[in-house]
Amino acid sequence: MGLISMLFTWPLAPVHGVIRLGELIQQQVEHELRNPAAVRRRLEAIEEARRSGQISEEEEAQAVEEVLRLMSGPRRG
Repeated sequence: MGLISMLFTWPLAPVHGVIRLGELIQQQVEHELRNPAAVRRRLEAIEEARRSGQISEEEEAQAVEEVLRLMSGPRRG
C-alpha cells in the first residue's frame, strides 16, 4: 500500500515543500521579532533617531509602541 500511496501523492510533493518552506520562514520571522537583542537594537535605533532629530516625539512613541506590539503579539503555531 505504501508504493501505491506514494505514486498518488508524489505529484503533490512540490506543494508540500512550498508549504513547509513558508512555515519555516514564518517561524524565523516570529523568532526575530521576539528576539530580545533584536528588539533592543530597534529601540536603540529609534532613540538615536529621536536624539538626532530625524523623528519627532510622537513618531518615537508610535515606533516604540509598534516594536512592543510586534514583540508581544500573539504567537502562531
